[in-house]
Amino acid sequence: MRLEKKSPCKVNLILNILGRRADGFHELETIMQPVNLCDEMVFERAGTGLQLTCSHPELPCDSKNLVHRAATTFLSAAKISDGVKIHLQKNLPLAGGIGGGSANAAVTFSALNELFDSPLPLTKLHELAAALGSDVPFFLYDQPAIATGRGEKVRTLEKFPALQGKAFFLVHPGFGISTPWSYQNLARFPKDQNGTAGRAEKLAAHLQAGDLNAAAAEFYNSLEAPAFDKFPVLQLYKEFLRENGALVALMSGSGSTTFAIAENLAAAESLADKFKSQFGNKGWTATVAI
Repeated sequence: MRLEKKSPCKVNLILNILGRRADGFHELETIMQPVNLCDEMVFERAGTGLQLTCSHPELPCDSKNLVHRAATTFLSAAKISDGVKIHLQKNLPLAGGIGGGSANAAVTFSALNELFDSPLPLTKLHELAAALGSDVPFFLYDQPAIATGRGEKVRTLEKFPALQGKAFFLVHPGFGISTPWSYQNLARFPKDQNGTAGRAEKLAAHLQAGDLNAAAAEFYNSLEAPAFDKFPVLQLYKEFLRENGALVALMSGSGSTTFAIAENLAAAESLADKFKSQFGNKGWTATVAI
């Protein structure tokens, strides 16, 4: 049996860090929005043991890869000893703050559960996903969501009326930003490390009410502070996008991807053309309807 799956990404419409926890993680609130830009994955029951291959030369295919770890975790939890082959076609940039690796892991949990006739309930998959990484549980659901805790507590939301008909333009500058580095260096920005709770709910309410103009001021990312300090080009990207027609512009996650929300796909493509005229074609860019 063979399954082919799309593995999408996300952007954080808000990432509000509320403080450092006793366990070393940070308490946060975020709204994650699915984005229909995808890696591609193939799953097969074949051979013996776990065999993972990947199209990207920089990605390991052993236990350092989240896909390998997710598959190993699933097979152990489901008490399955059959052979599995997985191939990952990597189309999304690495270390981009858009959750590509987390999505790969979540799709692995879901696909293997399907491949082996659903031995585990969704609640168990969520538990396994949360143990693997903070963003992983979100990708078990194909909906926007508010995530809290360290990001593993997920409450799904209906699609936002304010984003209906809109489009994204995303740009990755050709370098990534390590998530641990971002959180470590956030300590130099106390105001951004200790945000006010409730901002995610406020933004969600505006988006659900259909008012993107009112919502625009609420988009926020605590991790822009350390990222912009070290990589000022990212702040230039954000400012350029806002000055050239973006309704909203924000860095996603720990970076380095910046996204803009445009009125429609044509406007997003026009924004992309302006961006490339200004900054050139280095890095990765994409436009996609929301």
